[in-house]
Amino acid sequence: MAPAHTQTSTSRRRAAQRRASAAGQSALVMLKADHKAVADLAERFEKARAPQKKPIAATICKELTIHATIEEEIFYPALRQVADEQLEELLNEAQVEHQSVKDLVAQIEDMLHGSGDEGMFEARVKVLAEYVKHHVREEEREMFPLVRDTDIDLKALGDRLARRKEELKRQLQAH
Repeated sequence: MAPAHTQTSTSRRRAAQRRASAAGQSALVMLKADHKAVADLAERFEKARAPQKKPIAATICKELTIHATIEEEIFYPALRQVADEQLEELLNEAQVEHQSVKDLVAQIEDMLHGSGDEGMFEARVKVLAEYVKHHVREEEREMFPLVRDTDIDLKALGDRLARRKEELKRQLQAH
């Protein structure tokens, strides 16, 4: 068995490599990582005390806004170019689901800025998390396997997604 310091330095090195190679990831790996990050945030929200909930909800909204934007601007249009009927149907459903998510995100963001029914805040975040969970399940279990069967260059697509994601993060930080 390796000494503890070797395992720790190996873990740190791997984490640094993951961060450094984000732009070199497959589109599907990158999107799955986004899905996990939002699921983790939703779990934190559920366990948090009242004063911690709003900042967590704000982060959830930001992450979902970025994720939906890169999917809608880059991922889905690229898939439509190679989609068969089954994949096209899943893409249409995903777009409808995105609209529902965006509507809830807008309502939550209004509440974060002091407008809206405060009593509904937690309910909206919980429903948002449920919508996202459903959407993620369909993407990962139904859509992604179909995408893997296409001839689309997932690494090149992942590079495009990563660049746009970083651009959106910078834009959101500037506001």
